Amino acid sequence: MNGTSGLRIDVFTIFPDLVSSWTQASLIGKAVRNERLDIRVHDLRAGTTDPHRSVDDSPFGGGAGMVLRPEPIFAAVEAARPPRPLLLLGPGGRRFDQHAAGELARSGGFSLLCGRYEGVDERVADHLVDGELSIGDFVLAGGEVAAVAVVEAVARLVPGVMGNEDSATDESFAAGLLEYPQFTRPAVFRGWEVPEVLRSGDHGRIEKWRRAQALARTLARRPDLIAARGGLTDAEERLLAELGPDALS
Repeated sequence: MNGTSGLRIDVFTIFPDLVSSWTQASLIGKAVRNERLDIRVHDLRAGTTDPHRSVDDSPFGGGAGMVLRPEPIFAAVEAARPPRPLLLLGPGGRRFDQHAAGELARSGGFSLLCGRYEGVDERVADHLVDGELSIGDFVLAGGEVAAVAVVEAVARLVPGVMGNEDSATDESFAAGLLEYPQFTRPAVFRGWEVPEVLRSGDHGRIEKWRRAQALARTLARRPDLIAARGGLTDAEERLLAELGPDALS
């Protein structure tokens, strides 16, 4: 994208096509075309100087695998002059969650560096990036999958990206809770009925039911989220008691 409007996100990778093809599709692609997002994907091989465009080498001290060299990474980043913070995607970073997504959405712009192989030369982590970001305690072949996950989570929080702005505020984790269950037509499918309250047209009842469902679902499936927000408030406990187990099943 050549425009300067919208939240700018730069991604540095040795597989730019993997990231570019994804950012051109669906909701994200539409936001780029509408200039709500300015996503720029950079090929780390552009920073190489040898005929083979080598970006990796064997580690000092021996060991399995290869390590991304510092020269092409520094050269690519310095040529692009990307928005900061520049975050390295790796297992040792801050855990990425909805709160972190909100911070990046409000940042005015940020950049992501995708590692590969056994990682990047430590001098990149020490002297080039501004921090590290992890999407979870598991191992990937590289940072590209993590990068698109971060981009999508952040993009959904940028004003104008989603057609209905209420969608982002109602989703799971937005208020420290899982989202309430959703239903659509038909009203009856194979004998399973949509809850009557959702067909009542009573928006007050619907809002109360949805709040109770979100609380009950989070208590059952992710009690750690309830604990992280300091437990249930008195009002939330009263709401659950008022509706009772039948309304929450």
